[in-house]
Parts: sequence; structure tokens; C-alpha cells
Amino acid sequence: MSPVFLFFVIFAYFALLLAVAWRTSRNADNDSFFIGNKRSHWAMVAFGMVGTTLSGVTFISVPGAVGREGFGYLQITLGYVLGYLLIAAVLLPLYYRLRLTSIYHYLDVRLGRRAYQSGAAFFILSRTLGATARLYLVVNILQATILDRLGVPFWATNLVILLMILLYTYEGGVRTIVWTDMLQTAGMLLGLVTCTWFVLHALQLDASSSVARLQEAGLARVFDWNVDSPGYFWKQVVAGAFITIAMTGMDQEMMQKNISVRTLAGAQKNMLLLTFILVLVLALFLFLGGLLHLYAAQAGVTATGDKLFPTIVMQHLPAAVQLIFFVGLVSALFPSADGAITALTSSFCIDLLGIQRRADLPEASRKRWRHRVHLGFCALFLLLVMVFKWIDSASMIGVILKLAGYTYGPLLGLFGFGLLTRRAVRERWVPAVVLAGPALCALLEWQQGALFGSYRLGLELLLINGLFVMAGLWLISTPDRRDAPGRTVR
Repeated sequence: MSPVFLFFVIFAYFALLLAVAWRTSRNADNDSFFIGNKRSHWAMVAFGMVGTTLSGVTFISVPGAVGREGFGYLQITLGYVLGYLLIAAVLLPLYYRLRLTSIYHYLDVRLGRRAYQSGAAFFILSRTLGATARLYLVVNILQATILDRLGVPFWATNLVILLMILLYTYEGGVRTIVWTDMLQTAGMLLGLVTCTWFVLHALQLDASSSVARLQEAGLARVFDWNVDSPGYFWKQVVAGAFITIAMTGMDQEMMQKNISVRTLAGAQKNMLLLTFILVLVLALFLFLGGLLHLYAAQAGVTATGDKLFPTIVMQHLPAAVQLIFFVGLVSALFPSADGAITALTSSFCIDLLGIQRRADLPEASRKRWRHRVHLGFCALFLLLVMVFKWIDSASMIGVILKLAGYTYGPLLGLFGFGLLTRRAVRERWVPAVVLAGPALCALLEWQQGALFGSYRLGLELLLINGLFVMAGLWLISTPDRRDAPGRTVR
């Protein structure tokens, strides 16, 4: 298919997003930007969050990883289910009871201002790195398949896409993103289902015979019972649960959409519906990944990892499928960045600048500050995507999960200590403790051969990081004699 035609398809898609943004951002204020005026419908939020949760990494990396890991990702998915249930039962009631706009304000209430600012800072770090890694993956695919042939440099592609995202999130924020995420999730699922059906047809298989072929090829293996393996079953399940709790329940971007729902019951229904849809979609992505590897072996395709899916689509499938693939890919691209930039702007403005706490600051001034921060994060995304281009990892899902282990661990430790204990912390030591957790994890990973022999650390690094931070907080804490969960020691 002509790269010029695909180029215009992308701009037509963007024009649709702009139309939605124009409609939803009329008369928007800071409350609209931060929490959508608490008028979002729970079913819309749930469906839209599927695209945000999966993004371009799942669309490209999960199918590509089947050749190495089979269907082992389902082990993590089982953990995701447990994590989402815990979020619905424990964290959402807490956030609604405290009427939070930023979920990190809970840390202020429970552990003090230093914990609050430390939690917000680690969210900003983790979401910035994770979102730019996701964005890089999809931009790089678009560059390799379309824009290189048109002579457009990578930096220009990156700049134009971020300007597009800036345009439709600048005013409406969460109010706009709830609608655009729903549209983008639909586009991504259309691409997934269409590509699965065509690859299945190209292999001349039906659903049952394809499963048998996948088993024969060793691609359908799910469970890993080798205790020393990074993919050990219980390690993956537990890690999946804590990844979900940290990267969804303690993540401002994900929770910002949840708390934009009017009631707690609606937000909980949203979380349960998200869980159900997500499991089905992840299973279909893995099935597609298995089919792509069967097709590659049959057609002599040598591409692997993140390059497998786009290579087969662009070189072996009909033009109509290529078009739908690009709709799905672009649909996966924008949720990687739009919600992240909005949530980062919200957290920086509310948690670090404190513009919502300042009664002396007029609404117009608050809006100007929000615009400046929004522009600043777009510029930072531009820079970091270029850094990931320089790194050029073969599988970005591994990079993202590794970053999550280091950057979400302190959030897990802070929230865990606040929820599971009633002790008061010496506030001035909190920043040192949350920095010590990742540093100890880096040392542990560096020396794992000497410490653990053949055992290798994997996704459990997130939990270990959180435990280090909780232990450090315990060491700088005292019993709260007044038995008040918000008590802190200066």
C-alpha cells in the first residue's frame, strides 16, 4: 500500500480526534482537565482504559514475545486479575472517601508532606519514562514502514505526533481523553481482530486446529514450574498482581480516569469490566502472536521480536489489512502519550506546584501555569523518545517492565506502609528512604549471581523494591500514640 495514502489516513484519524476534542473541551476549566468534572460514565471509562492499559507495547511486543516465552504472559495476566480486584476493594474506596483529585494527597494525609511530594515525584519519573518508551515503539514502527520511504526524519515524525497530542489535550484534559480513549480502543481492537482472522485464513486453519498446531510447535506453553527461571509461575502471578496495584492503583494517570466517575460504585464496576475485557484481549494478542510465528516459519520470514508483526502485515497480507493494521497501530499510539501527559501535568501542578491549594491564585493564573507545564512535558517527551531511539532495544516490553520495577517500587512501599501500619514517620528522612529502595535493588541485581547462584531476579524486583522502602519507613517511624493514621513526626 502506498505510504502517501497511509500518511493521509493517519491525518484523517487525527482530524477525528481533534473534532472530538473540540466538542468535549468547550467551556472546560481546571476541574474538567484534572477529573472531568466527575461526570464520566463508568462503562466508557472502562472501555477506554483498555487502550491505555495495553498501548502500542502490547500491540507490537506481546505477539513478538510468543516465540521466546510462549503463552507465559498469561501467568502475569492471572496476577493482573488479583490486582484489579484489590484496587476495586481497597484503593478506590479510600480515594473516594478522601475526595481526592491527586491520589498522592493520601500520602500527605497519612505520612506527611515529604512522603506526598516523594510519591508524586516518583510517579512523574516512572510515568514519563514508561510513556515515552511506549510512544517510541509505535513511532518507530510508523517511521520504518511509512515515513522513511517519504524521506521524513525520525525527529520530525516525533515532533509532529507530539504536537498532535498537544492540540487535542491542551484544554479538555480528562474530559476529552475519556472520549478519545474509547475511540482509540475500538480502533486497536479492530486491528487486532482483523489481523488475527486474516493470518488464520492465510494458514488455512480454524480455531481448534490452530491451537493444535501451536501446541505442536511449542508456542502454546503457559506454565513455567522452574523455580530458578524468571518466568516461574508463582513469581509471575505475584508480580502481575503487584504490577497492577502499583502501575494502575497507585498511578495518577489510571486513577485520574477512575475518579472522574461520579460514584464509587460506578468506579468499581468500571474496574471489574476493565478486568474482564483485558483478559480476553490479552489472550487474543497471545493467540495472534502464536499464529504470526507459525506464519513466519511457513513463509520464511526472518524478522523476530517487535519487528515480526509489522513485517508480516506489510509484506505478506492484503492492502486492506495493512490499512486496518495502521488504524490499530495509530489507535495504540495516542493512548501511550495523551493520558500520560495529562496526568503528569495534573500531578506536577497539584502535587509539586500546589496551584489548587493556593486560594490567592486566580483561576486564569492557574490555567496559565497548567498550560506551561503541559508544554514542558511535551518537550520532555520529545527529548526522551529520541533517547530511546538511540538505545533501540529489540523488545520494549522488557525495558518498560524493568523501569517499572525500579520506579514504581517506592510508590508501592509508601502506600503499603500507609495502609498496613498505623505508625508515624520522621518526615525529613522519607526522601532518603524512597531513594535507597531502588539503589538497593540495583545492588541486589548486580550481585544476584554471587547471592543466589542460578536463580535470576525478574518481575519480583518491584515487590522487593517496595519491601525495601517499607522496611526503611519502619526504621524511621515511631508508634503513633494518638492512634491517628495521619500522625507524622517532624
